[in-house]
Amino acid sequence: MASSYFPVLLLLAFVVANAAAIIGLSHLKLRQRVTPEKQTAYESGIPPLGDARERFSVKFYMVAMLFIIFDIETVFMIPWGVGYRQLSCAVPTVGGACPAGQVSWFGFGEMLVFIAILLAGLVYVWKKGALQWD
Repeated sequence: MASSYFPVLLLLAFVVANAAAIIGLSHLKLRQRVTPEKQTAYESGIPPLGDARERFSVKFYMVAMLFIIFDIETVFMIPWGVGYRQLSCAVPTVGGACPAGQVSWFGFGEMLVFIAILLAGLVYVWKKGALQWD
Protein backbone atom coordinates (compact mmCIF):
# COMPACT_ATOMS: atom_id res chain seq x y z
CA MET A 1 0.00 0.00 0.00
CA ALA A 2 2.76 2.46 0.93
CA SER A 3 4.64 1.65 -2.28
CA SER A 4 1.68 2.87 -4.36
CA TYR A 5 2.12 6.36 -2.86
CA PHE A 6 5.85 6.47 -3.59
CA PRO A 7 5.56 8.11 -7.07
CA VAL A 8 3.26 10.80 -5.68
CA LEU A 9 5.59 11.49 -2.76
CA LEU A 10 8.56 11.56 -5.13
CA LEU A 11 6.80 14.09 -7.34
CA LEU A 12 5.83 16.19 -4.33
CA ALA A 13 9.43 16.16 -3.06
CA PHE A 14 10.68 17.19 -6.50
CA VAL A 15 8.20 20.06 -6.73
CA VAL A 16 9.09 21.37 -3.26
CA ALA A 17 12.84 21.08 -3.93
CA ASN A 18 12.47 22.78 -7.30
CA ALA A 19 10.45 25.65 -5.82
CA ALA A 20 12.97 26.12 -3.00
CA ALA A 21 15.87 26.08 -5.47
CA ILE A 22 14.25 28.65 -7.77
CA ILE A 23 13.41 31.00 -4.89
CA GLY A 24 16.87 30.56 -3.37
CA LEU A 25 18.68 31.24 -6.66
CA SER A 26 16.57 34.31 -7.41
CA HIS A 27 17.29 35.62 -3.91
CA LEU A 28 21.05 35.16 -4.38
CA LYS A 29 21.06 36.76 -7.83
CA LEU A 30 18.80 39.69 -6.87
CA ARG A 31 20.37 43.16 -6.94
CA GLN A 32 18.46 45.60 -4.78
CA ARG A 33 18.55 49.05 -6.33
CA VAL A 34 15.61 50.98 -4.96
CA THR A 35 14.82 54.10 -6.99
CA PRO A 36 11.82 56.43 -6.81
CA GLU A 37 10.80 55.25 -10.30
CA LYS A 38 10.65 51.63 -9.13
CA GLN A 39 8.48 52.57 -6.16
CA THR A 40 5.68 54.06 -8.26
CA ALA A 41 2.62 52.04 -9.23
CA TYR A 42 2.82 50.67 -12.76
CA GLU A 43 -0.25 51.09 -14.91
CA SER A 44 0.71 50.46 -18.55
CA GLY A 45 3.29 53.23 -18.45
CA ILE A 46 0.67 55.83 -17.58
CA PRO A 47 0.72 57.67 -14.25
CA PRO A 48 -2.00 56.24 -11.97
CA LEU A 49 -5.29 58.15 -12.02
CA GLY A 50 -7.82 58.15 -9.22
CA ASP A 51 -8.09 55.96 -6.18
CA ALA A 52 -7.16 52.28 -6.24
CA ARG A 53 -10.18 51.51 -4.07
CA GLU A 54 -12.78 52.65 -6.58
CA ARG A 55 -16.25 51.11 -6.19
CA PHE A 56 -17.65 48.94 -8.96
CA SER A 57 -21.27 48.43 -9.81
CA VAL A 58 -23.00 45.32 -8.47
CA LYS A 59 -23.85 44.44 -12.09
CA PHE A 60 -20.14 43.92 -12.77
CA TYR A 61 -19.94 41.28 -10.05
CA MET A 62 -23.21 39.66 -11.13
CA VAL A 63 -22.01 39.22 -14.70
CA ALA A 64 -18.65 37.91 -13.48
CA MET A 65 -20.29 35.35 -11.17
CA LEU A 66 -22.71 34.23 -13.87
CA PHE A 67 -19.85 33.79 -16.31
CA ILE A 68 -17.94 31.65 -13.82
CA ILE A 69 -21.01 29.55 -13.01
CA PHE A 70 -21.86 28.82 -16.64
CA ASP A 71 -18.21 28.30 -17.53
CA ILE A 72 -17.76 25.72 -14.77
CA GLU A 73 -20.99 23.99 -15.76
CA THR A 74 -19.73 23.49 -19.31
CA VAL A 75 -16.61 21.77 -17.93
CA PHE A 76 -18.91 18.94 -16.85
CA MET A 77 -19.35 18.12 -20.54
CA ILE A 78 -15.76 16.83 -20.77
CA PRO A 79 -16.26 13.70 -18.61
CA TRP A 80 -19.52 13.07 -20.46
CA GLY A 81 -17.68 13.19 -23.77
CA VAL A 82 -15.04 10.78 -22.48
CA GLY A 83 -17.62 8.26 -21.27
CA TYR A 84 -20.10 8.71 -24.13
CA ARG A 85 -19.52 5.26 -25.63
CA GLN A 86 -20.17 3.51 -22.33
CA LEU A 87 -23.24 5.67 -21.64
CA SER A 88 -24.74 5.00 -25.07
CA CYS A 89 -24.43 1.23 -24.99
CA ALA A 90 -27.08 -0.96 -23.36
CA VAL A 91 -24.47 -3.65 -22.54
CA PRO A 92 -20.79 -3.35 -21.56
CA THR A 93 -18.62 -2.35 -24.52
CA VAL A 94 -16.46 -5.00 -26.19
CA GLY A 95 -13.05 -3.69 -27.22
CA GLY A 96 -14.24 -0.09 -26.93
CA ALA A 97 -17.15 -0.66 -29.34
CA CYS A 98 -20.81 -1.29 -28.70
CA PRO A 99 -22.16 -4.58 -30.11
CA ALA A 100 -24.58 -4.25 -33.01
CA GLY A 101 -28.16 -3.53 -31.97
CA GLN A 102 -27.22 -2.52 -28.42
CA VAL A 103 -26.91 1.25 -28.94
CA SER A 104 -29.13 3.35 -26.69
CA TRP A 105 -29.89 7.06 -26.48
CA PHE A 106 -29.31 7.26 -22.73
CA GLY A 107 -25.97 9.13 -22.92
CA PHE A 108 -27.25 11.63 -25.45
CA GLY A 109 -30.50 12.18 -23.55
CA GLU A 110 -28.58 12.70 -20.33
CA MET A 111 -26.61 15.56 -21.88
CA LEU A 112 -29.76 17.05 -23.42
CA VAL A 113 -31.33 17.21 -19.94
CA PHE A 114 -28.16 18.85 -18.57
CA ILE A 115 -28.12 21.45 -21.37
CA ALA A 116 -31.86 22.10 -20.91
CA ILE A 117 -31.28 22.85 -17.22
CA LEU A 118 -28.44 25.22 -18.13
CA LEU A 119 -30.58 26.88 -20.77
CA ALA A 120 -33.45 27.31 -18.29
CA GLY A 121 -31.03 28.96 -15.87
CA LEU A 122 -29.75 31.27 -18.60
CA VAL A 123 -33.28 32.27 -19.64
CA TYR A 124 -34.18 32.95 -16.00
CA VAL A 125 -31.11 35.15 -15.51
CA TRP A 126 -31.78 36.93 -18.80
CA LYS A 127 -35.43 37.64 -17.91
CA LYS A 128 -34.39 38.95 -14.47
CA GLY A 129 -32.11 41.47 -16.23
CA ALA A 130 -28.89 40.30 -14.61
CA LEU A 131 -27.08 40.49 -17.95
CA GLN A 132 -28.01 44.14 -18.58
CA TRP A 133 -24.92 46.35 -18.42
CA ASP A 134 -26.47 49.74 -17.56
